[in-house]
Amino acid sequence: MVINVESGTLKKGNLWYSVHTHIVRYTLQSNIHFLRKGIGKVMTKGITNKTVSLNHVQSIAVTAVMIALTYVFTAFVNIRLPVMAKGGLIHLGNIPLFLASIIFGWKVGMIAGGVGMALFDVTSGWTIWAPFTLIVAGLMGFVTGKISENKNTYGRNAIALIFALVIKVVGYYVAEWILYGNMLTPVSSIPGNIIQIVIAGVVVLPVSVRLSEASSHIFNQ
Repeated sequence: MVINVESGTLKKGNLWYSVHTHIVRYTLQSNIHFLRKGIGKVMTKGITNKTVSLNHVQSIAVTAVMIALTYVFTAFVNIRLPVMAKGGLIHLGNIPLFLASIIFGWKVGMIAGGVGMALFDVTSGWTIWAPFTLIVAGLMGFVTGKISENKNTYGRNAIALIFALVIKVVGYYVAEWILYGNMLTPVSSIPGNIIQIVIAGVVVLPVSVRLSEASSHIFNQ
């Protein structure tokens, strides 16, 4: 993976670099203790397949954290494909999007995915893509969360990611068609969009059920 430093956005010493660094540090430190605690309970109590239930305050806090994680994972580690002037970006933002949808439900996943990725577009010179990203990523979070809702199994989660893949490929194809007025140009971005979801799936699927159970013990105890 390549860290995107286009236009000095994440250059060391730059304000954005400092903001990104502090967000990553805070989110990792603040969650590591709770995840350990929850995972420990999972090992002794076993697996359930329920989506985590959050109260109003928890929902706001978790949604904010997942927006930040989606933004950071999109901004920090990405590869820009040399296929067009403003398209073809491979990033890891789908990982927190899928985890948010599977663990905390469609509302958190939809907001985290749509807002987190659109925020990256707005702050990183991809502003023209922001409205499309808001819709496509938000829809991915919604569908993933709905499919896996209260039926959190590896097979169910895999089906959810397949639907998310279709939404991403079709959604961004239509977006590029609208932006460039050409039906052939968007085809070059399809492989990159597929790679994004495949990479996210390889990371998310093996841990999704365990993390969901761990989080359930943390928030619902």
